[in-house]
Amino acid sequence: MLYDIFKEKRCFKLICGAGNEDVNEVEKLIYLYSLSGANFFDVCAKPEVLLAAKKGLERAGIKEDRYLCVSVGAESDKHFCKAKINTENCIQCASCVGVCTQNAIEFQNEHYEINEKRCIGCSKCIDVCPNNAIDLVQKSTDYKEILPPLIEIGLDCVEFHILGDEGEELFEKWNEINSMFKGPISISINRSKIGDEDLISLISKLLKTRDPYSVIIQADGIPMSGGKDSYKSTLQAISTADLFLGANLECFVMCSGGTNSKTSELAKICSVNIQGVAIGSYARKIVQEYTLREDFFENKEILEKALSVSKELVSKILSDLI
Repeated sequence: MLYDIFKEKRCFKLICGAGNEDVNEVEKLIYLYSLSGANFFDVCAKPEVLLAAKKGLERAGIKEDRYLCVSVGAESDKHFCKAKINTENCIQCASCVGVCTQNAIEFQNEHYEINEKRCIGCSKCIDVCPNNAIDLVQKSTDYKEILPPLIEIGLDCVEFHILGDEGEELFEKWNEINSMFKGPISISINRSKIGDEDLISLISKLLKTRDPYSVIIQADGIPMSGGKDSYKSTLQAISTADLFLGANLECFVMCSGGTNSKTSELAKICSVNIQGVAIGSYARKIVQEYTLREDFFENKEILEKALSVSKELVSKILSDLI
């Protein structure tokens, strides 16, 4: 059961990207990290992506102790946005290409454009654009449309991304999820929009509608910032997790946002008793030279190299958790 991997402090969650619709990459990532010991996987809330995730697990041949989650969110969450380039304003400097960790910016038909299937809405391209030529465009968050086909396919968890300042929309979305899905729910939240007291008060209200320990708090340090493997990068995730753990809530707590190979080590040094670690940007980055290859599944040498890298990460995280 999903409950057990948190209770036993052995959860390694691979985040494929809430907006990552590249089914080929998702299948490769889940296959690779499942073989490496990861046991929880978060994917985009699209039927074709969830099916690709299941295909990755089947290819790995490991059915026990592997769990799939889909991410949904409120209107304001950039995890559910896509970048869009205004070609009239674009000066073709290619600054955006250099910072895109998803390789989602392509030169097509004499201009740069976004490959929406690969874009995860991180906004790094927007930050470096010198001519304000890139915007984020919101995608659908209609849960009555999104969730039923995914539940029919089969999933183990739904992750609810919130900022905390959504007002009534937040509770409406929360109630919609609970009415449709009866399994474990993960709440991904950071401290960027509301103060600590209000944050704990909000989570406490949401938890009152659920059974004890049927909710996982994903303490999101700095969302989509895990490209660097440093203590500083993951520090905010540890601090946010410590806040929730200190409130003695009846839920599990794991770290995300800026997470890397040092996350569980730093948590242990700081006596922050997290039950799991979720890694996205960093976990994808360290194997990207292999997963981008078309011969990934056929080339034994490439697979072995990729597995060596991913196994080292998973092993370190899990050994430091215990």
